[in-house]
Amino acid sequence: MVCCCVPSNMARGHQKLQSQQKNAKKQAEIKKSKGHDQKAAAKAALVYTCSVCRTQMPDPKTFKQHFESKHPKSPMPEELADVEA
Repeated sequence: MVCCCVPSNMARGHQKLQSQQKNAKKQAEIKKSKGHDQKAAAKAALVYTCSVCRTQMPDPKTFKQHFESKHPKSPMPEELADVEA
């Protein structure tokens, strides 16, 4: 005899607990894989853009070194005037 108040296809007891744990593990792996995007982090770190060649650099020191070596004949941008290379 089958009880009419509980559908026969529902997981019960230990099986339900295992299913919940498996789902939690799967969701954690999905979140972990999406959590750290190296390309996005690297792109966000590139703050300075060279006005001559449009190359992006992470900090003003690197930007000044780039500008001095790649564009020696171009006038130095104002934001790099007081930066120590």
